[in-house]
Amino acid sequence: QAQLQESGGGSVQTGGSLRLSCLVADQTYSRGCMAWFRQPPGKGREWVGIIRGDSASYPQSVRGRFTISKDNAKNTLLLQMNSLKPDDTAVYYCAADPSRTLACSWHHVEYAYWGQGTQVTVSS
Repeated sequence: QAQLQESGGGSVQTGGSLRLSCLVADQTYSRGCMAWFRQPPGKGREWVGIIRGDSASYPQSVRGRFTISKDNAKNTLLLQMNSLKPDDTAVYYCAADPSRTLACSWHHVEYAYWGQGTQVTVSS
């Protein structure tokens, strides 16, 4: 059984919204750092949101448009994406670093657990 499983991707037009979900099989993951990353076509993996407890952070590229949150009752990590742009087109991944004691990292290599990814396509 996959420890992290994303859903909710799809195709939207510029300005549209999508909400991604990541079902977390192991509840202990939510105690550490959890994050959403994306990988645009032909590019490297980049972070779009990190959360630990109730504290979240975002890169400038998505700040004010994306919101990361957790639904602890459903063991789900969420990513609400509004005002989508063609540059947001990518495969989106959820990731977990449950054992981290230092500040959460924005670098994907620090995350040991990954979902399989879900495609988001934004057309102009």
